[in-house]
Amino acid sequence: MKMKYALCLFFFLLFAGHLAGQLTVRVTNIPSNTPPDDDIYIAGNFNGWEAGDSAYILENLGGELFEISLSLPPSNLQFKFTRGSWETVEGNADGGFLPNRTYSYSGGADTLGLQILSWEDVGGGSTAAPNVSVLSQDFFMPQLNRNRRIWLYLPPGYESSGKRYPVLYMQDGQNVFDAATAFAGEWEVDESLNRLFDEGDEGIIVVAIDNGGARRIDEYSPWAHPSYGGGEGDAYVNFIVETLKPYIDEHYRTRPEREFTGIMGSSLGGLISFYAAIERQDIFGKLGAFSTSFWFADEVYTHVASTGKEADMRIYIIAGELEGSGGGQVADMNAMYNTLLSAGFSEEEVLAISHSDGQHSEWYWAREFPAAYEWLFHPGATGVKEVSSRGKPLFRVFPNPSDTNFHLITDVSLTAAEYDALSIDGRVVQEKMPLQGNLIRLREELGAGLYFLRIYRDGKLAGVLKVVRH
Repeated sequence: MKMKYALCLFFFLLFAGHLAGQLTVRVTNIPSNTPPDDDIYIAGNFNGWEAGDSAYILENLGGELFEISLSLPPSNLQFKFTRGSWETVEGNADGGFLPNRTYSYSGGADTLGLQILSWEDVGGGSTAAPNVSVLSQDFFMPQLNRNRRIWLYLPPGYESSGKRYPVLYMQDGQNVFDAATAFAGEWEVDESLNRLFDEGDEGIIVVAIDNGGARRIDEYSPWAHPSYGGGEGDAYVNFIVETLKPYIDEHYRTRPEREFTGIMGSSLGGLISFYAAIERQDIFGKLGAFSTSFWFADEVYTHVASTGKEADMRIYIIAGELEGSGGGQVADMNAMYNTLLSAGFSEEEVLAISHSDGQHSEWYWAREFPAAYEWLFHPGATGVKEVSSRGKPLFRVFPNPSDTNFHLITDVSLTAAEYDALSIDGRVVQEKMPLQGNLIRLREELGAGLYFLRIYRDGKLAGVLKVVRH
């Protein structure tokens, strides 16, 4: 009898497991005009279309991520996002009516990545300047076997000037020129460049690539995050370098040399721009990285340290002190600043700026774009509003190469400092340990070769150094 009961229970649980699973709904972008105190709800045929059901509030994971996990049986789902009522339901790119979202859920563990385009109660129209056009609604990306919308900004007078122009490649193209397509506000790049042109600037060409929506995280990092995805960054960079740039250079009057070619982005778009510029220094000579998601992959630091400087660069990085808990975004930026200098880039090539009012938002990046553009494309330009040098120590080790002991040279206090060591393939070969004075000691059993030292201050990564043990 007990055996029969156990078998019945087993098959019941097995059957129930097939009936219900967990669907994670993840929102990666929301409109910039979303009231900051409003919750975001999901309502659909799974909860009786209740627009303000407190059991269906998405959790804000910080920055751009909102998420909810739903226990549902396999079914054809219909749903929308709201801010708690049908008067505050989401809208389309123009702020108008958006049909029900649909998704065929087959059961089990699944993740659905989405973006909210607008809210019907606070919609808006196109703001793109006349010299902005859509190059293609479905430009083919052979490296990823996908299609993508590509935007093109040509400087005023392009048709009649006969000049050749530098080119800036930008990520998250939906947010670069047009509030109607922006998921979180626009950068106003066209307005800023047109104003500078009227003031005497010769202008540049800007090519903006839409992000891939649910594929955005995958495409914007060459390294996979254990929770969020990633891993297609190399293919995405290859698309820009091997397919898009050759097309632009062939069809438009560009200055194709690396010293006239830049790449720029924010958040995860900053991460992939950073990777592209360091990985392909033969292609890019200018990098703008705004509020970059260095937290997403520590590998970005070791990538800079291992690649090193291969050519002269202009690198402009900014972060706001209101980003991340305890100013974490600024700390990450400062760690990268130190890593860049330790990798061989000079202080004249790297400008790291923080702002006391800076937030993880398009309005901040729009405000700071003109200064970044002028510094990158017009060496000697200033326009820097506020520079923070706090937490940007320059670390060196001596001697290097060495046998076992390295001495850390820096001009900042090393109280509460620690270090660990990585092998050339990124494995931790020496666990984190406290720094005694300025002495760094590699374990004797580690053989000769190249290692990366990660330096921490107050528990935060402060920089990565490349050392050689002989």
